[in-house]
Amino acid sequence: MQQLVLELAPPPDPTLDNFIAGSNAGVLAALGAALAGQEPVVFLWGETGSGKSHLTHAFVHAAVKAGLEARYLHASRIHAFDTSMLQVLALDEVDVLDPDGQLLAFDAVNRLRLAGGVLLATGRLAPADLALREDLRTRLGAGIVRQLIPLNDAQKRAALEVHAASRALPVSQEILDYVLSRWARDMRTQIAILDALDRASLALKRPLTLPLVREALKSLK
Repeated sequence: MQQLVLELAPPPDPTLDNFIAGSNAGVLAALGAALAGQEPVVFLWGETGSGKSHLTHAFVHAAVKAGLEARYLHASRIHAFDTSMLQVLALDEVDVLDPDGQLLAFDAVNRLRLAGGVLLATGRLAPADLALREDLRTRLGAGIVRQLIPLNDAQKRAALEVHAASRALPVSQEILDYVLSRWARDMRTQIAILDALDRASLALKRPLTLPLVREALKSLK
């Protein structure tokens, strides 16, 4: 098994188009409304792996593409950047904000609202349940609040089938069972695995069978 074949390619940059929505169509609609200037604050909450970081990066990508001054910030880094000139701020994982960071976030929300900008923020819990100062929780909860629902197994399988079809890669249910049960369940990893298996099949001139998948993934680990 060739090492070059087995390496996972870097996943594509997160965009709103390559986010697999599943039960989250309303989330994409909310982000579209914010980009259109119809909503100054959007808050997304959900468990790890539900897509929060993908969407914050994707939102900034879309805003920059639209000609806006935008930045992604993990909330732990808010002390390190001047947000005063931004039109769009995506603030990821506000749960980790310390007292000084909470004050900076509160000031950023107010500046953006006065300037007609947009804040996208995320957390593990809804704003009302976060251990943050009251005025910040109120600001974060004043706009659109949406819970991100992780893909269920059927939705993950369907997404992998669509991706495989886009590469003209025949994948059996047996192979999907094997990949889904033995690797990280986030979709970026799952899709990267399928892409690596496709390259392995082409390079070795062997059909994608379960024995080949086992051999390839064992070498990849």
